[in-house]
Amino acid sequence: MEKFEIDAYSPAQMAGRVEKAGITKGNLDFTTMFALAIMAGVFIAFGAVLCTFVITDPPEGMSEGLIKLIGGLVFCIGLILVVVAGAELFTGNNLIIMAYVGKKVTFGQLMRNWVIVFLGNLVGSLIIVYLVYMTGMWTGGKAAVGIKALLIANGKVNLSFSQAFFRGILCNMLVCLAVWLCFSGRSVTDKILAILFPITAFVALGFEHSIANMYFIPAGIVVKGLAPVMQALEAKGSIPDLSSLNIYGFFIKNLLPVTLGNIVGGAAFIGAIYWFVYLRPAAIEPVRQFMTVGPPTIKAGTTVCEAIRIMKESNSGSILVGEPGNAVGIMSEADIIKKLLAEGKECKMVKVEEAMSSPLITIDVKSTLDDVYKKMSDNQIRHLVITEQGKQIGFVSVKDLLKKGKK
Repeated sequence: MEKFEIDAYSPAQMAGRVEKAGITKGNLDFTTMFALAIMAGVFIAFGAVLCTFVITDPPEGMSEGLIKLIGGLVFCIGLILVVVAGAELFTGNNLIIMAYVGKKVTFGQLMRNWVIVFLGNLVGSLIIVYLVYMTGMWTGGKAAVGIKALLIANGKVNLSFSQAFFRGILCNMLVCLAVWLCFSGRSVTDKILAILFPITAFVALGFEHSIANMYFIPAGIVVKGLAPVMQALEAKGSIPDLSSLNIYGFFIKNLLPVTLGNIVGGAAFIGAIYWFVYLRPAAIEPVRQFMTVGPPTIKAGTTVCEAIRIMKESNSGSILVGEPGNAVGIMSEADIIKKLLAEGKECKMVKVEEAMSSPLITIDVKSTLDDVYKKMSDNQIRHLVITEQGKQIGFVSVKDLLKKGKK
């Protein structure tokens, strides 16, 4: 039975959970994947709708930074719904790169997920654009919400390629960090709190999120054709240059560079780096670099003198007793001192099984060094046999840890 814990998962455990989730996502069937992607587009669009409404006509004297902070805070509902309710979001799925780099999913599975989810997100976002249009929200009152939606969209399509690209990188670094932090949580509350600060930050700082822009920019294009909104904007003074607010501006001037930036920020700067830190072979098997590979072995019934000779030739402080890969005990220098020299026995008169320590205490090669130290301490021993898939592949001693740890 798995031990119950209430503390957050450690970063190393989070990495394993993200990789496992990536494997699951990479193997979803088309219908499930596309349906969940549509839902994610809907959820993120909800956040965009709420953000637009909340930052419209703020109280006089409120600073721009505070307005953006509030907008970012309410936008968080989008990712909260994605994570808690369950959906497939392209930007968050950039973390599947961890499963790909670890060779747990293929390049084809990775690209299949990204393409299907991206298109599904677009469909979901456009559904909300249509539904919001049907509510009359943009033209109601003095068309203030419509004007704000128009200005937000126009600002996005007038960014240069490099501005949109780098804002996309920074945005998805924060989005993927929010998703990454969610994997540390054990409750819904944990996940919501993990989402709030990174997502609020990216919105408040004006970074670019490809899926959010699938709502913001099409909404602006639709609003551009609404006479009540344009009349209200003209009454306020002057109408800005809206020549870039069109399909070309949406797909080429904004969505293309922002999407590329999102991939770089999420997959390269977050996913690949955390894979390197926690999931590359040297990271998940730290014991391997400390253990003695292929330790000397001697058959039971052999004298301790012969064992000492083999230990000397092998420059090893210990020797396993039994068949190679299936030892039943271990004899160390400490055993020789305590069980022979201290009692005045001659090595040629004592068999190795009489001097060995048994039963063997083993630990898996993927264990952490903290686990190794703890197991040695709990069992009051100075060496452990290392196993891989149940097979003995070496052993590690306190001497190994001290000697190799200094290098």
